Amino acid sequence: QLQLVESGGGLVQPGGSLRLSCAASGFTLDNYAVGWFRQAPGKEREGVSSISSSGGSTSYAESVWGRFTISRDNAKNTVYLQMSSLKPEDTAVYYCAAGDYGLAVPTMPSTGVEYTYWGQGTQVTVSS
Repeated sequence: QLQLVESGGGLVQPGGSLRLSCAASGFTLDNYAVGWFRQAPGKEREGVSSISSSGGSTSYAESVWGRFTISRDNAKNTVYLQMSSLKPEDTAVYYCAAGDYGLAVPTMPSTGVEYTYWGQGTQVTVSS
């Protein structure tokens, strides 16, 4: 069974940091580009960041530029999203998704249509 599982979400104060993980099972993630998306209540899904299959190319939404960093460890079949200087407006359910894009990376902004496999999401709440 092909699965993506997100973890690392939680409650953090403004200005704090969290690292999200996206672990794949049932398939080899290093053949896929991976994107992180988020959806807040009452809002449309928003692309946050993406990384190519090799990790050599990345893309970020303007709203997270300079605060979030995407990376991957193909040996662990896992992609990470390091989030720093968090703001209340970063509060959302965060999803990871994988898509076959060869060596390229779907750039942000993205609606997610480029991606085939999706995780169930992890909640991130930024509040004092």
